[in-house]
Amino acid sequence: MGKLDFKPGNMLYPLPAVMVSVRDKEGNDNIITVAWTGTVCTNPPMLYISVRPERHSYKALHETGEFVVNLTTEKIVKATDFCGVRSGRDMDKFEQTGLIKGEAKKINAPVIEDSPVNIECRVREKVALGSHTMFIADVVHVTVDDSYMDERGTFHLEKAAPIVYSHGTYFGLGESLGTFGYSVRKKKKREKIDKLKHLFCNNF
Repeated sequence: MGKLDFKPGNMLYPLPAVMVSVRDKEGNDNIITVAWTGTVCTNPPMLYISVRPERHSYKALHETGEFVVNLTTEKIVKATDFCGVRSGRDMDKFEQTGLIKGEAKKINAPVIEDSPVNIECRVREKVALGSHTMFIADVVHVTVDDSYMDERGTFHLEKAAPIVYSHGTYFGLGESLGTFGYSVRKKKKREKIDKLKHLFCNNF
């Protein structure tokens, strides 16, 4: 097995495919699908999206500095793709896709109620980088679908069947391969967890 040399390019895959909802100064709402997105900082909570200036939603992002990142799932994958390939200049994407519109709690923008997680953001900095402008934003509020909460108050996003984007294709997530820190977890603790799982499975 060998390695091939490629010219410099974006090969950082898979990525989340999120729907970003915005409202311009005239009160017009739109949705744009973005894969160039990610976490910037934990404390304070910050994230970024990168958008081409020619995209219809760019004007609203630039003028208002507010947007909502709506996580996507297998159930709404078709709407996710539609909002990425069709412009909102001549249509209402909420109406066209049947996505349910809600209102953000801390900013003046719509949220997508069909999404399991809505992340309300306020732009802190805009960086023009070339083909895209990066909008670095503070997370000001988060809402989650309570149907994915368990009795202990833990949110289980995996039950919503989230999707990712890789080289032009949408994928669902596969089975769990481990939890954070499992590679260095002490053997006794692992054995105890395995024993509890075994007892649980035998009782149900």
